[in-house]
Amino acid sequence: MKIVGVTACTAGIAHTYIVKEKLEQAARKLGYTCRIETQGSIGIEEQLTPEEIQEADVVILAIDVKISGENRFKGKPVVRMSTEKAMKNTGAMLQSIEEALTKKKNGGN
Repeated sequence: MKIVGVTACTAGIAHTYIVKEKLEQAARKLGYTCRIETQGSIGIEEQLTPEEIQEADVVILAIDVKISGENRFKGKPVVRMSTEKAMKNTGAMLQSIEEALTKKKNGGN
């Protein structure tokens, strides 16, 4: 599964970067490809390219505030959650997302 996403917390300091690391580490352990953009106190870092977004199976928005450029993800499956939720049981959450996408792709609800 190819994942792209954005993390952004209220202060734009700790949670933004912790969640990025947790998502990328959990994805690697599961054999997924994952690229996460951060929108923190110092601005946008590691900005996703249009190609990365196009190739992604899912977009994860682990955000507590409004982000810049959310319209880039139109037409892609988007999973939204708080940064706090994204930090807990990250691997299990990613597996649940993959299961839901597979079910939807195979005609399930």
